[in-house]
Amino acid sequence: QVQLVESGGGLVQPGGSLRLSCAASGSIFRINFMNWYRQAPGKQREWVAGIIGGGSTNYADSVKGRFTISRDDAKNTNTLQMNGLKPEDTAVYYCNVGGVTSTRDPFNYWGQGTQVTVSS
Repeated sequence: QVQLVESGGGLVQPGGSLRLSCAASGSIFRINFMNWYRQAPGKQREWVAGIIGGGSTNYADSVKGRFTISRDDAKNTNTLQMNGLKPEDTAVYYCNVGGVTSTRDPFNYWGQGTQVTVSS
């Protein structure tokens, strides 16, 4: 079993910064990918950023140049540094982690979500 715990959401003014963290724990053999998604009220969940085992990162066009995803393999954590936040970044942000358990079974889990609100 794998558990994900997210932290770091909150209220910030436009142009401000927030850092989201996602910690994975449990019977983990290897983490293959870590993603962040977000869902704004009345909208579908959308992919924001991702990082894979080799450290390669990708970003949605809407956040490119403002958000940075990184990972700490020793701690099975990742962070999403969000700078230059805009009101349209307001959403519930979800961490998504996939990999292989200690029994060599694939897993793909979602965090509980953390609210990010950008408003003056």
